[in-house]
Amino acid sequence: MTVAKPNAIGAPGYTAELPCVRESASHARDLVSNALAAWGMDDDMADCGRIIVTELLANAVEHTETPVSKITIERRSNGAVCIGVSDRSHGVPHLKTAALNAESGRGLSLVAGMSSQWGYDTYRWGKVTWAVIEASAGRER
Repeated sequence: MTVAKPNAIGAPGYTAELPCVRESASHARDLVSNALAAWGMDDDMADCGRIIVTELLANAVEHTETPVSKITIERRSNGAVCIGVSDRSHGVPHLKTAALNAESGRGLSLVAGMSSQWGYDTYRWGKVTWAVIEASAGRER
C-alpha cells in the first residue's frame, strides 16, 4: 500500500478557521479529505482522518467555550499526517472509560485507536489537540 505518491502535490499543510460548533464538522472533514487527496494519500487514511477531525472538533465544541477553532492538517516527511484542532481552553483532554450505555465519552479512545500517537500542546491562549495518522495506524488487516 502506498502512503504518498513520490510526486505528491499540494502544500505541506492546510488550515482553516471554523466556528466552534457541531455544524463545522462537515467542513473540517472536507478539509481533511481534500488535503489527503492532494497528497495522494489512500482512502483508509482519509477515512481515519475524517473521523479523527470530527472527534477532536466535537471535544472542542463540547468541553470549551471557544468561538473559533483552527483546524490544521500537516504532511510530514515520513508520509504521516498530523491533524490538529485548537481551542481556548486550558483544560487538558484525557482518555476515559465510558459506561456501556453512555451516549458519549468514547471520542478520544477512538482517536487513540486510529492514530499512531495523539496528544496536546498548551499555549498561553489555549491548546491544540492533535493526532498523527499513518498508512497502517490503528487498522487491523
